[in-house]
Amino acid sequence: MDTIEKMPALFISHGPPFVAVRNCPPHHFFKGLGKGLPRPRAILSISAHWESVAPLLTGGDTPEILYDFGGPPALRSLQYGIKGDPDLVNEIIDRLGLHGISVQSQVRGLDHGTWIPLMLMFPQGEIPVVQISIQTEEDPYHHYRLGRALAPFREAGVLLMASGGAVHNLDEAQAHDVDDPPPEYVRQFDEWLEAQIIGGNTAALLDYQRQAPHPLRCHPYPAEHFLPLFVSLGASEGGRGRKLHGSFLMGTLSMAAYVWEQ
Repeated sequence: MDTIEKMPALFISHGPPFVAVRNCPPHHFFKGLGKGLPRPRAILSISAHWESVAPLLTGGDTPEILYDFGGPPALRSLQYGIKGDPDLVNEIIDRLGLHGISVQSQVRGLDHGTWIPLMLMFPQGEIPVVQISIQTEEDPYHHYRLGRALAPFREAGVLLMASGGAVHNLDEAQAHDVDDPPPEYVRQFDEWLEAQIIGGNTAALLDYQRQAPHPLRCHPYPAEHFLPLFVSLGASEGGRGRKLHGSFLMGTLSMAAYVWEQ
């Protein structure tokens, strides 16, 4: 029997949909990221762009990709064939049930927070993908507990990919050009986040709304682009992370990415 390599837990900042086609640092980062990861049996994505009251999973054998954005026709004409993993969905439902977490599956496509990074990371679409929703009316502790319950799947060859944004103030981003440098408040939060993740300061991260600089400006309510991070943090059981990438788009979007390997 082949030995199954333990998969890492990721947090990536997926950025605007144009990252799929634009010559920019995140585009090149994603294209190289897939080559640097161990080969997963499947991918479980936790994306900022699927919100629900209770956790939901994408079911079905061949999920569609959702063009859940505007923009030029070139973006909406992108194609990415991908397959689901109903067996993994059932395994997750059973595992979360053991932890008192009720979860159901539904037939739904994969949003751009999932498929655009994966299209660059694994362009052949050969690795099955399942997506789980976030609960924006719940706090970081809820998502951390969800990650703790999902942690054993890393031992079973499943790559956990939390997809959101290290700093995500989209309203203020509209006033910036794509290549504008970050304002000071964005840089301060981004540097704080890096220090806490690398230092393994789980308590500070979970309490970021009181301990981080400018938390509500960097992640306005409902902070949907930050909550996925806590799932990967929980799946690493609060270990130390490593920074994989750092760049900024439109001033107020930090594209930082992190990995937990232990």
